[in-house]
Amino acid sequence: MKEKFSRKRVVMCIATILILIVLFSAAFYLKSVADYQKSVRETAISEVDLSALPDGVYVGEYDVNFIYAKVEVTVQNGKMTDIAILEHKQERGKAAEAVVTKMVAEQKIDVDAVSGATNSSTVIKKAVENALRH
Repeated sequence: MKEKFSRKRVVMCIATILILIVLFSAAFYLKSVADYQKSVRETAISEVDLSALPDGVYVGEYDVNFIYAKVEVTVQNGKMTDIAILEHKQERGKAAEAVVTKMVAEQKIDVDAVSGATNSSTVIKKAVENALRH
């Protein structure tokens, strides 16, 4: 009888520890998501005077944990002629990569985000701004 009681107690302790680990992990993940969403919300996009930049290729990046982008921006004669996405870590924001075509066409950074990929669009735009600011 004593053996069953101690086995039952060990199983209960292990189950309790596992439940605590799962709860802690879930809380940590939810905090990470909240921090990422706050970072995206607080990201401000500013325009850069392209005419003041010398011709060249500029590299920039931006990271908000769940989304990361690294871009290469080519500037010639005061205009963006190409934006290449070197890296884009995202969950469902692959469609946002089309935002670079809009930026080159409109010759500005703060273009409309790609519908359904707003956060990734914001990260890519900020990476372009960071490239042109350095």
